[in-house]
Amino acid sequence: MPDMTPVEFAALLGGMVVEIENAAQEGLERATKLVQREVRAELGHYQEAAGPFPAWAELAESTKDDRVRQGYPENEPGLRSGEMRDGIERNVQGRTGRVGSNDDKMVYFELGSAKQPPRAALAGALIRKEEDVARVIGRHFVGRLFGEDVANGSVPVIGDE
Repeated sequence: MPDMTPVEFAALLGGMVVEIENAAQEGLERATKLVQREVRAELGHYQEAAGPFPAWAELAESTKDDRVRQGYPENEPGLRSGEMRDGIERNVQGRTGRVGSNDDKMVYFELGSAKQPPRAALAGALIRKEEDVARVIGRHFVGRLFGEDVANGSVPVIGDE
């Protein structure tokens, strides 16, 4: 690196701060899309346990009967018209990314109610995609700051195998 004046060095650091903020925003955009796709794909399919969340319980026979009466397949948990699935939204503000829904049915589906066991779709999707989210954000930072071709977009860590 050529000799820099203190003013040039301060400008370089200021530019890096902007790059870091942009990388955070773009990395979170990509990560929230990943989780949003996962949770939308999960609805309608029974899910295994994820972290502290149990595997999804089988639908009650009365629920299956009601689904069939309404013209829906008998055994697709969380999926009828697709409205709840399509209501899964994401947003990024600053350094916070969110994936969720304003649909009350999704709240009852996720947390359970007196009549229905919890089926952790949102939390389960995040847990299942946790490593992918970290990889997406990490590679995006490295690629943005040092170039996509640096060690395949990642920086090796000493002792990392």
